[in-house]
Amino acid sequence: MIAGIVTAYREAVISVTVRGHEEQAQEVEAVIDTGFDGWLTLPASLVAHVRLPWRRRSRAMLADGSEVLFDVYEATVIWDGRPRRIAVDCVDSDPLIGMSLLDGYELTVQVIDGGRVGIKALR
Repeated sequence: MIAGIVTAYREAVISVTVRGHEEQAQEVEAVIDTGFDGWLTLPASLVAHVRLPWRRRSRAMLADGSEVLFDVYEATVIWDGRPRRIAVDCVDSDPLIGMSLLDGYELTVQVIDGGRVGIKALR
């Protein structure tokens, strides 16, 4: 089970370890975003720090209808105690966990300041 906490801003936050090239690793606090269908977003500074390998350019439509272009990298995250290779979208915002990373898991959130966040495998 993966555990996290709800912040005073009502954000469900968990920590994940991100590994890049040559086993560079960084623990990252990320906000769970159920409106994001991807895997994980990281800012350019973190992508560079862990030396993630570049894979491609992509585009997405934001909630406000605008379209953005961004680079996609590859990383290994420690997810539920196991390494998992995923795509990382490089965007200049706080790190976000998307629904692709949550696929196959149950998410529970106590939506109060300091509430518990739990992510449990369904299989």
